[in-house]
Amino acid sequence: MHEWMTDSGQTPHIAVDATADGVSVPREFVQDGRIVLNISYAATENLDLSRNGISFQARFAGKPFAVSVPASAVLAIYARETGEGMVFSSQPPSGEQSIANEEFGVIADSADYSADQAPAIDRDNADRPRRSGARSHLRVIK
Repeated sequence: MHEWMTDSGQTPHIAVDATADGVSVPREFVQDGRIVLNISYAATENLDLSRNGISFQARFAGKPFAVSVPASAVLAIYARETGEGMVFSSQPPSGEQSIANEEFGVIADSADYSADQAPAIDRDNADRPRRSGARSHLRVIK
């Protein structure tokens, strides 16, 4: 997913359960136990995406921080521009068709995004044409 988003000129973000064991994120950006991180190459240094998890270095409010997220703590990955992505939760949100920004909390990365800039992840409309008019070849499977 990260490679596809990057190749498409989009900005990959992950939603993380910051309360999970082994998660190392700047706690001042955690909201309701969750944090959204920009994992683009432009926002990170030494980005390592592996089967076991994600690690990188980035600046948060101007301060460097080494981030480490086990794969089991990643709740979702999506493109900031379109909201297209995948949710890795075993239970859908209560009564919601999409996962709103408030559920995941704030976005924290070197660009200092705020929570209102994060798009919703709409699982029901993932196969509809993107805003650019191009049709995605990927579909979210429930």
